[in-house]
Amino acid sequence: MAPIPRALTGRSAPYGRRPLKLRAAGADPCRVLDVDAALRHLVTSGGSDLHLKVPNRPLIRVDGDLQPCEQFDALEPGDTEAAVRHMLRDESKLAEWAADGEVDYSYAIEGVARFRVNSFRQRGYASLVIRAIPVSIRTMEELSLPPVIRELAEEERGIVLLTGTTGSGKSTTLAAMIDHVNSTMRKHIMTIEDPIEFLHLDKLSAINQREIGQDTESFKKALRRVLRQDPDIILIGEMRDEETVHTALSAAETGHLVFSTVHTVDAAETVNRLIDFFPPHMHQQVRAMLAGTLKGAVSQRLVPAAEGRGRVAVCEVLRMTGRVRDMIMDPEQTGKLNEVISEGGYYGMQTFDQALFGHFKAGRVSMEQAMGAASSPHDFKLLVAADGRRGTTMDDLKQAEDGRAAPVSAVASLR
Repeated sequence: MAPIPRALTGRSAPYGRRPLKLRAAGADPCRVLDVDAALRHLVTSGGSDLHLKVPNRPLIRVDGDLQPCEQFDALEPGDTEAAVRHMLRDESKLAEWAADGEVDYSYAIEGVARFRVNSFRQRGYASLVIRAIPVSIRTMEELSLPPVIRELAEEERGIVLLTGTTGSGKSTTLAAMIDHVNSTMRKHIMTIEDPIEFLHLDKLSAINQREIGQDTESFKKALRRVLRQDPDIILIGEMRDEETVHTALSAAETGHLVFSTVHTVDAAETVNRLIDFFPPHMHQQVRAMLAGTLKGAVSQRLVPAAEGRGRVAVCEVLRMTGRVRDMIMDPEQTGKLNEVISEGGYYGMQTFDQALFGHFKAGRVSMEQAMGAASSPHDFKLLVAADGRRGTTMDDLKQAEDGRAAPVSAVASLR
């Protein structure tokens, strides 16, 4: 049986550690976790996530790597329980936390950042993973996104999917797309999120943002009514179940533009994942709906930038063409979508390795990092070697395979 948290029993924790404290010069140590101070430290360190878990020190993720916060002591059960109570004020979310032992919600520190929080129980104790969401929304140019993503944001109708693993920057890219529409078009944009991440202020467009739990009970209920709210664009935070996918496809069929996210690693898997939400007897119907509404799928991963300057979003892009439509309709051909992507540069399509090569040529990614991130390192080597303006020799490629970075001159010559 899992141990009962100290916060629920009043007994001391079994770890025999002192409560967490923040050491500050000239000040007495705090005897409880100052979660706001920990979040400020996350933001000032340029981190993306804060992990709070008994009995570890707080951990922050910086450029993809978890690092311990040495200025904090190890956590006790009361510290993480208090952190949840401090940040979670919504009554419906509190009830969900009490009933389910896990909950998603948002939190904000004025002038610092907004945060997406997931609280959950492990071995009976409260744990938290907190994602920092910048106050300002970065543009597509600042994110070095390919021009085709702007074209997808400007579609009149259909469905556009952002895919990738957790922490791959999908929400940041979606926010940039919505901000582009907001800045250049007069549209009504409805978002349904769990929780709300980036806050959008009305510019040329009108944007209504609804949060699950606070503004609506569920994705299902919100989507049942969204078509009565005169939307031009509907953003669904995540495709989670059959009803959500079906409603999204139906909205796209009726002339709306739908943005959403799926947790998949490439375009072919994205198509299959959406189809697999449905029972087998509906698969062909769903293929027809998807073939008729899908405008594009962007599969995104983050790769460490050259010289330790953060991370770069590398995007595989699928766009709808007649050939892609036929492959979606035919289950035997869907797995060959990657071949179409690799040959679809005219339409703005690119594989992950082709996109990675573009960042390498621009000097944003080093040879060492590119070789480590490439889907097929061998094919990536051939791509570099075949480039007409290459300044990289096969010896440089061998060094990268051996874990040594290619010379700076080799990257500079490809800028």
